[in-house]
Order: sequence, then structure tokens, then C-alpha cells
Amino acid sequence: MIPVIILRMKIRPVVFLSVFLSYLVIFGLSIPVWAAPLSQATETPDSTGNIWHVIQTGDTCTSISNEYKIQPFVLRQLNPNINSDCTNLQVGQRLIVGSGGPGVASATPGPSPTLEPPTITPTPQPGTTEICVLLFNDINGDALHQTEEPIIEGGAISVTETNGKYSKTLDTAVNPDPTAYQGTCFVDVPEGTYNIGAAIPDNYNPTMSLTTTININAGDTAMVDFGAQARDSTASQTGNNGGGGGPSPILGFLGGLLLLGGLGLGWYALRMREPQSKLKRSGLLKR
Repeated sequence: MIPVIILRMKIRPVVFLSVFLSYLVIFGLSIPVWAAPLSQATETPDSTGNIWHVIQTGDTCTSISNEYKIQPFVLRQLNPNINSDCTNLQVGQRLIVGSGGPGVASATPGPSPTLEPPTITPTPQPGTTEICVLLFNDINGDALHQTEEPIIEGGAISVTETNGKYSKTLDTAVNPDPTAYQGTCFVDVPEGTYNIGAAIPDNYNPTMSLTTTININAGDTAMVDFGAQARDSTASQTGNNGGGGGPSPILGFLGGLLLLGGLGLGWYALRMREPQSKLKRSGLLKR
């Protein structure tokens, strides 16, 4: 009987110690271990620098936080779509679990290209016009240009803006193309008010004013005519009429007779005005 009691007394401390150790093990397993993650991050940062985790079956906020060594509240800050109790996780959902910088390697810069010289583009004027001037031989002297009246070569046309922003002079010349406009044209002329003048060769006389002032707007084309007549135009036209030239002899003879008759009448009138005594002495007046 005594040996049995002694055995029972020896067994009780062992059981008590076993129960106590089991309790410690259970309590230790229930405490989350933050400093010992289950695994290291294996995700590679993407081009934005974020590290992503794809949720698998059985993942919780705690297990994900342990795996990537972050606190659960940090995980929720990185992923605002997670609710406060972390119950809305879905398999296949991607969560941001950290930032590792850009995952794409930076390209190695090559040699710097040689810079080309800058191309200078002229600044276009706000608006341009065209002024065309025709200096013609006014054969009939009517100050109007007819088709058969040619241009005068050797003249000059001047175009000057009244404020001095444009001034140019061109000589007049015949265009080889008979169907083309024969005048002198000034292109790319800024809009404004212009004094236009023509200079004629020495053997011409103007048949109209050779100066004028015009106001022209952008996009318009001004046409101006100036006329002058050759000094020998009248003589050449007279020589071509009737096939002969020079004064008529009949008209000259009649003119001489009229001149002599006028002289005779004048002498007679002077004689009639003399006193009668003088006439009697001369025997011209009878007693």
C-alpha cells in the first residue's frame, strides 16, 4: 500500500509540469510575431515603383503584413479600398505592399547629337498689295489708253509710301510676251497711301498729269495709267495723210494776194484822211 502512494505522489508534479508547458506553447503561438516574417518579398517593382501582391486563397491582412514586414494599418493606407476589418479581400485582387523605386532600368544615354543651326523664317508682313503702272504713248492725245497705243520704253516709275516705309523706282520696258501685261508692277508692297510718279524720255510731252496719290489696302491690286505723246507724232501723222507732205502752193498764192490787197486798202485809207488843201496841191482833188 505504501509503495502505491509514493508512486502517485511522484506522478502528480510531472502532470502539473506537462500541463503548464502545454499552456505556454499554446499562448506563445497565439502571439503575432512581427519581427519574423514568413517570407521575403518576391515581387519586382513596376514602372511606377510600386510592389504588388496578388491575393491567394487564405490570405488575410495579417498574413500579408507579416510577409512584407509592414503593419496592417500601413497596408490599409497603401490600399484605401480595404475596409477597416479587412474582410473584403478577394482572390486575384492586387494590393500595393511597398515601393521599391522604378523597376525599369534606365537607358544609358548615348552621344549627344550635333545641333543643327536654327532656321530663320522671315516674319511675313501683316498685308501686302500690288501696284501696276502703265506708261503709254498717247498717240491721239486723248489721255486714254487704247489697245494700239504701245508703252513708252526708257521711262521710269516711282512708288513711295507717304510715311516713308516703302520707296522703289523701276524702269519701263517692253514685255516679250505680247499677250502679257505691258506695265511695270511693284509686288509685296505694304498697304498704305502712296505717291506714284512717272518720268518720260526727253522726246515726249505729257498729255496728262504724271503724278497721282492712291490709298491701297492689303490684298488689292492698283492699276495706274500715265500718257505722253512723242513730239514728232503730229508731223508724222500729217505726212501720212493724202500721200504728200509740206504746205499747198495754191494756199500760199491766195495768201499772198490777200496780203497785197490789205496793204493797198490801208494806203488808200491813209490818203483819204489827209487835208483837202494838201490834196489840191498834189492835184489829186479837182477844183
